[in-house]
Amino acid sequence: MSDQPRRPRKPAKPYRRPQKDPVRILAFEALRAVDERDAYANLVLPPLLRAAREKGDFDARDAALATELVYGTLRRQGTYDAIVAACVDRPLREVDPPVLDVLGLGAHQLLGTRIPTHAAVSASVELARVVLGDGRAKFVNAVLRRIAQDDLDGWLERVAPPYDDDPEDHLAVVHSHPRWVVSALWDSLGGGRAGIEDLLRADNERPEVTLVARPGRSTTGELLREEAAVPGRWSPHAVRLTEGGEPGAVPAVAEGRAGVQDEGSQLVALALAHAPVEGRDRMWLDGCAGPGGKAALLGALAAERGAVLLASEKQPHRAGLVAKALAGNPGPYQVIAADGTRPAWRPGSFDRVLVDVPCTGLGALRRRPEARWRRRPEDLDGFAPLQRGLLRTALESVRVGGVVGYATCSPHLAETRAVVADLLKQFPDTDLIDARPLLPGVPDLGEGPDVQLWPHLHGTDAMYLALIRRTG
Repeated sequence: MSDQPRRPRKPAKPYRRPQKDPVRILAFEALRAVDERDAYANLVLPPLLRAAREKGDFDARDAALATELVYGTLRRQGTYDAIVAACVDRPLREVDPPVLDVLGLGAHQLLGTRIPTHAAVSASVELARVVLGDGRAKFVNAVLRRIAQDDLDGWLERVAPPYDDDPEDHLAVVHSHPRWVVSALWDSLGGGRAGIEDLLRADNERPEVTLVARPGRSTTGELLREEAAVPGRWSPHAVRLTEGGEPGAVPAVAEGRAGVQDEGSQLVALALAHAPVEGRDRMWLDGCAGPGGKAALLGALAAERGAVLLASEKQPHRAGLVAKALAGNPGPYQVIAADGTRPAWRPGSFDRVLVDVPCTGLGALRRRPEARWRRRPEDLDGFAPLQRGLLRTALESVRVGGVVGYATCSPHLAETRAVVADLLKQFPDTDLIDARPLLPGVPDLGEGPDVQLWPHLHGTDAMYLALIRRTG
């Protein structure tokens, strides 16, 4: 036995409990809801923020940071996944989804915000300790420290294939869109690299909140009294809130006299309302009315002319939203729950018909960034029969001399021109109306007669509109 005295053992470091950060925990919860329940962030996030404010955990700056973390992570998910994949020693499919969510939040703080590197890593590791446990937090720490060794441009140089080798895959990684979406958008937009890059960048920008003053119920003058409110670009009823904010706090919105509605959606309703019809103009139909934004605007415009709006929506709960949006309309209207492909009305009953058909939603990726990762090319086949069925019913429902508006929030050619072309073959007694003059002042509307709006050109969702007149 040695005569040397034993060295005293160093006392073990006391265990430190992880610091709970309400902002990042809430952002993580929102991302998990999107992933686990196929929820939409714009539906999940508001009630989470409201509950946090009611508990006293949040102020306006906290809410703004949580919102940026959620939407920024979702918009850049494809880019961040490519970067994370370069920093781990296994396929991403073998990394647990909750871990990927924490890594995505951390990557966005490191590469997409001005949060200092040390703070971004530290806060993300603390979040991992709270929601994943200490063991997986060490993995998160190691990955984020690798990511922190370069900025976003440096990482894109590493993980994106050269444009000249594979243009679509390069754009998909750099601008965080699935390759098939890049291809579809490029086909619809046409042109060279500059245009598609501008569009993809616009998809990744946070859109302004746009309000609509419903005629006879509110005015743009009233809405312009709100903080940071400016007139819309194209619609006479639009007001933009340039600094975001909570639109539900605007009195006219809270009372239903105004609403939240993208300017592209407003333009579609206005174009249908102003399209020339032959003869009477008394009965209008919104054949796919949920959730009610276009129906509320159409109802107000119809009331100004003494016309009646019938708003039809297949899903009863969405029909309830339509009824709520139309409540207080200054003129007569009716809301029914009915299948637009099996009409509850006689053929030729209406002077104007709008069908804003269900679609992939590729035109609203600014507002629903998770949709780009959720949709698949095969979804187009699922929507195709419904879109054609709804347009067929609309053409049967309008009288001779009346007008049908076919609209969709997707620029995909399979959901726009292909549908219209197919139905025009089946209804030879129809003509396409040039829709461009019905959007006065709006530039870059193409060769017509239909209209495709774009986020990068018009600041709107990528709404499509074709106006069709029954001639016999």
